[in-house]
Amino acid sequence: MTAYVEPSFERDTNYIDDRITKDSPTWPVEPGRYRLVVSRACPWASRLTTVRRLLGLEDAISLGVCGPTHDADSWTFDLDPGGLDPVLKMPRLKDAFENRQPGYPRGITVPALVDVPTRSVVTNDFPQMDIDLIEQWGAFHRDGAPDLYPQALREDMDPVMKRIYTEVNNGVYRCGFAGEQTAYDAAYDRLFTALDWLEERLTDRRYLVGDHITLADVRLFTTLVRFDPVYHGHFKCNRAKLIEFPALWAYARDLFQTPGFGDTVDFEQIKRHYYVVHSDINPTGIVPKGPDLSGWMTPHGRESLGGSAFGDGTAPGAIAEGERVDPADNPAVGPDGLLHRSN
Repeated sequence: MTAYVEPSFERDTNYIDDRITKDSPTWPVEPGRYRLVVSRACPWASRLTTVRRLLGLEDAISLGVCGPTHDADSWTFDLDPGGLDPVLKMPRLKDAFENRQPGYPRGITVPALVDVPTRSVVTNDFPQMDIDLIEQWGAFHRDGAPDLYPQALREDMDPVMKRIYTEVNNGVYRCGFAGEQTAYDAAYDRLFTALDWLEERLTDRRYLVGDHITLADVRLFTTLVRFDPVYHGHFKCNRAKLIEFPALWAYARDLFQTPGFGDTVDFEQIKRHYYVVHSDINPTGIVPKGPDLSGWMTPHGRESLGGSAFGDGTAPGAIAEGERVDPADNPAVGPDGLLHRSN
């Protein structure tokens, strides 16, 4: 019997939409109370990992990292000693969802913010989570943290971020999980229409909106950094590679070389997740050795467009030893967890 396949991909967005806010009687902003659970493989989780580092929230919100692969049941903490998260003391993220709602009926997703005292999920509503880290946790931002969602730019940012989400972030999945040729063809055309728009937009401006990095750049970067290793081949997004878009490739390198972006990327975990977990797309489970990653630290030349990553602010500092990406999984990362240009 042939399994039924949805003709076109529709993302399930029915998340636990509680929020951690300054005035919440149930989930108040409280340093040390919550744990951000991510996987470095997941682009949605990478958004939160990058925002947390850029804002300097490491001491306020701890980080739990799941392994890159999972079964149909749950993400697991198989990277930790004994397969248990050292703070939550559980082997599977599903346990935190079950603590919140026994028999939780929906998908177990990252990122998720977990209440440490009750070991239960507060929210996995990723579109709101990064904004709340910006707006609600301001008292705990580091000195020099960038304003990633400036009030004066929101009217311009919001439609740009909406198009990036629908056409690019989600667009690659629409290609990869299309169940019929016509659905794939339409998804492919939508994706590359958006990438052509971004190529044109970024030809004469350094960042998507304004003169400094914003949340819009974070949200686009997590897809761009996965494009050639995964989406081009695995998801059949193969009209062109990222490295064949002059402006987008230079823009992506500019961000990658900015602290908080490239130093949170684990290329091997990214590839292992997609090529192993998506067995319907890649039934052999073979993980490709490529592509060549050496170009990520080459000069990008974007300084000539003006602006600067942090404006009047400063770059984030050293990464805690326990949160560093393995240098074997990102050739630009040194033993200190920071980016180093190759000789």
